[in-house]
Parts: sequence; structure tokens; C-alpha cells
Amino acid sequence: MAAPPCPPRRPISAPCFLLCFLLGFVAGLFPFAHRHLHLDLHLPLPPPATAILVREDPPSVVVDVDTPLPAAAEERKLLLVVTPTRARPLQAYYLRRLAHTLRLAPSPLLWLVVESGAATRDTAALLRGCGVMYRHLSSPVPDAPQDRPRRRGRRQDRPAVDSRARQRNTALDHIEHHRLHGIVYFADEDNVYSLDLFYHLRDIRSFGTWPVATLAPGKSKTILQGPVCEGSRVVGWHTTDRSKNQRRFHVDMSGFAFNSSKLWDAKNRGHQAWNYIRQLDTAKEGFQETAFIEQLVEDETHMEGVPPGCSKIMNFHLHLEDKNAIYLNGWQTTQNLDVIIPLKKEARPLL
Repeated sequence: MAAPPCPPRRPISAPCFLLCFLLGFVAGLFPFAHRHLHLDLHLPLPPPATAILVREDPPSVVVDVDTPLPAAAEERKLLLVVTPTRARPLQAYYLRRLAHTLRLAPSPLLWLVVESGAATRDTAALLRGCGVMYRHLSSPVPDAPQDRPRRRGRRQDRPAVDSRARQRNTALDHIEHHRLHGIVYFADEDNVYSLDLFYHLRDIRSFGTWPVATLAPGKSKTILQGPVCEGSRVVGWHTTDRSKNQRRFHVDMSGFAFNSSKLWDAKNRGHQAWNYIRQLDTAKEGFQETAFIEQLVEDETHMEGVPPGCSKIMNFHLHLEDKNAIYLNGWQTTQNLDVIIPLKKEARPLL
């Protein structure tokens, strides 16, 4: 007897197939999702939103273009402090003392340290740990001619004066080449500076000057040199120089500062008689300052007294030579090194 034929299969409807496919897909992903999903029941719930904060625009303020902005709103000017240095016994002491002062001065400040001759490793190591933004420059020393006759009355410290002029010119070349906009100030390493000076330097617009006190060995009185001011206007000069009729401006090298744009923009100068603003190493001793300032300004009307009234002494010029330093018998240092001399302890009998 033959088996009855199988009944024909019923076709599966499309909605049923899709439903089964989705159920199987979700069931297959559940073990993997269970490993990565963790519900932390101890997390605090966000507070319910009870209000909507709306930020209101501030009222419009009409600003007069001609009204000067307060000092806090203006961008601080860059201070370009130029310091010539040379290898000698007290070099490390002088540089560290000046570095401590510059580190307390308000930023931005760039310390341009120009070394006479090739840059030494000792000076570079000292600058790396000073905590001040700096640039270490070197000023080549020209070969001294052997057959040049010695002039009568020429002082022994004249080569040092010429070297400092070349070092300052090296810094001016660097400032002009890189167009460093700011206030240029010549700060010798052996001077003492008040912290107020670096705050007043940023008030200078074009050229500023102030009185400087000089302390010299063998002098019982302090010599004051600089401007006499009525407000910010320079009306006279403090000086004890006998050659006051020959010098135009009685200013110390650390008693003035100027805007660096004067170096490359003749419109910012008091006159356009000079195109290359540099210190003259051919000027006589005591005339280096006035010869340089005469390139920047024409007369006292282009100067600013700092601070108004010029009634504050903000830096002292210490005219002390290395020969006055005290050394032990038989000891003398000629390099810019920190010398540590061990002392032997001798046994003394008890009394």
C-alpha cells in the first residue's frame, strides 16, 4: 500500500520572518551586552530642572576713542634690559644680584646679556638657572693694533669703556634686526636698582629719564646726576661736572630708556639727522651718554621725566673697580668662576 503524499509547505509570511530574525539577533547580543553594561545604583541623580537660566547681554557702553584706556586695560610693554658683561672676579656675583632683581620685575621682560668676546660656558650656565627670560649674545673684540702710539693723558680704563659701547651696539643690532618692540634700558651689572624703576619704565612713551645717585670710593657725599622736572617736563639738570658747558645732556647711562621703534623708524625720533642709532666708541669719556641721546632727541621737550617730578632715586651707580676687591694673600681669580677655598681647621689648645 503506497504512503500518502506529503502535504505542500505553507509559505512563511514576511512579517513573521522579520519578527523572528529580530528576536534571534537581540538574544544573540544579550550575553555580550551584559558584560559591558553595569548599572551603578549609588550614583546621585541629577536635580530636577526647576528653572531656566537666561543670560542677559550687558548694557552697551559708549567708549570715546580719544579717552586713554586705563593702564590695566593696555597690553604691557616688553622691557628690553641690555647688560654688558665681561670675565672678571666679581662677574658671577653681579649677574646673580641683577638676575634676582629682574626676576621680581613684572613680565614681559627680556634680558639681553652681551658678553665681551666669545660666549663662555660659565655665563651660559649662570643664565640658564637665573629664572629670567634671556638671550645670551657675544660681542667680538677687535684686534688691538701694536703700532698705535699711546696718547698722553689717556686713561687705563678706556678700553673697557669702548668694549661696553660695542656690547651695547651688539644688543641694539639684535633688537633692530628682530624688530623687538618695547622699552630699551641699559642696566649695567654692577649697579643697584629699585623694583619701582621697572614699573615706571612701562610708562615711557618715547624717551624717559630720571636722576641717578653715584657712589664713588673716597667720596663722602653722594653725587646726583639727572634731570630737574616740573611734572613730566624736564626743565634743568643736576650736575657737578666742570664741563657742563660742553655736555648737552647730563644723564647717566642707566638714567634713561627709550622706545625701541626709534632704532628703525625715523618718524618716532625728535629729529631725523641720524639714520643709524648706535653708541659711539670714539666719544670722549663722560660724553658717551650725551652723544647717544643726541641721536634720539633734539632737546628737553622730547623727554619725559620719570616719575612725574623726578623726586625719586630708583637706582644707584656704584663706581667700584675690581681692584678694590679683598682677596686672601697669594690668591687672585681672573676668571668668572665661583671660587670655593677650603679652610683647614687647626686644633687649638684649650685655655
